[in-house]
Amino acid sequence: MPAIVVTLITIAVAVGAVLTTVAYLILLERKLSAWMQDRRGPNRVGPFGIFQPLADGLKFLLKEDVIPSEVDKTLFLLAPTISLFTTLLAFAVVPFGPVDQAPSFLRFIIAPGVDIGIVFIFAVTSLAVYGVILGGWASNNKYSALGSLRASAQVISYEIPLGMSVLGVALLNGTLNLENIARDQAIGGLWAWNIWTQPLAWLIFFTSALAESNRLPFDLSECEQELVGGYHTEYSAMKFALFFLGEYTHVITASFLSVILFFGAWHLPYIATPESAYAGAWLVKVLVILLKVFCVIVLIMMIRWTIPRFRFDQLMNLAWKALIPLSLANMIAVMCVLQFGWNKYWLGAISIGLFFLAGVIGVAAKRAEIRHRPAAIKLVGAHPVPSP
Repeated sequence: MPAIVVTLITIAVAVGAVLTTVAYLILLERKLSAWMQDRRGPNRVGPFGIFQPLADGLKFLLKEDVIPSEVDKTLFLLAPTISLFTTLLAFAVVPFGPVDQAPSFLRFIIAPGVDIGIVFIFAVTSLAVYGVILGGWASNNKYSALGSLRASAQVISYEIPLGMSVLGVALLNGTLNLENIARDQAIGGLWAWNIWTQPLAWLIFFTSALAESNRLPFDLSECEQELVGGYHTEYSAMKFALFFLGEYTHVITASFLSVILFFGAWHLPYIATPESAYAGAWLVKVLVILLKVFCVIVLIMMIRWTIPRFRFDQLMNLAWKALIPLSLANMIAVMCVLQFGWNKYWLGAISIGLFFLAGVIGVAAKRAEIRHRPAAIKLVGAHPVPSP
């Protein structure tokens, strides 16, 4: 089969699967939030509410498409398109199965052999913030403008630890190609998964990815309690749906990256290994990586309904005073281990030590601040609490 035909089929399958998955992930999140809050979720449209995504899609199509009179119409319409296009483009270099074992009519990656795949993803996903900024600025709404300003500061801040957290993995594997990183972990077996040597890097990557995708507790750009809806306050119908699709697609891409970089991609001991040659082995490997990605997505959803939203100063402090120093220390540790030829599994212990050291320093710094700035606390009864 001609390569161009295989590419077009792969694009159609990947885009269709992502958009369909987004629709049902919204249903899953609504069901999961209902379960965590001890209430009923969507259950009216179809058995157990399984047709709710279809009803929501029809609602978006049939709703009145309002464009306020004072907006910059060109940028107002362009912004949601940028948000969705950039997140879909980033998925082009993400392998969603064993690339070297794909059937002849399909590839498990849209653009194979990209040796700077990680750099490409970070470069493209960083452009998604332009959709948020343009949408907020073009809306001619003060709440939208504040949301877009928050988004720009947030994305710029968290891109630094996001990129630095992956450098350790790239150094250990000697490549920026996601296919090779996945293959190296599969060949090495369970104990070659990067999570064992880079647990701190995964924590930094995961936290930064949440911030990059504007998920709670980092959704300061849309913050309904303060900004009505933030950058998408003036958006309705399909334009709002595009923003929504872009956010969830970003979550899917971040979950795939988390699994590929740290959790062995499609590898699973005794079930999906490079030596697996039974009938349908490629399908099992695809199901394995999809199951791992599903678990990460569920974790992201549970975090949304567990941890309250950060204040903006807390969000900035977390990036600049915690994640960036930790990611730099982790990268230096990886460089030392490789330079002096130490056992790479020492990196796991070093990561845990760095994490606890950061906690001790943070607590000590806070106590010192309270001790030297007694006016910064106000006594309410017998309990000191920070003053507003």
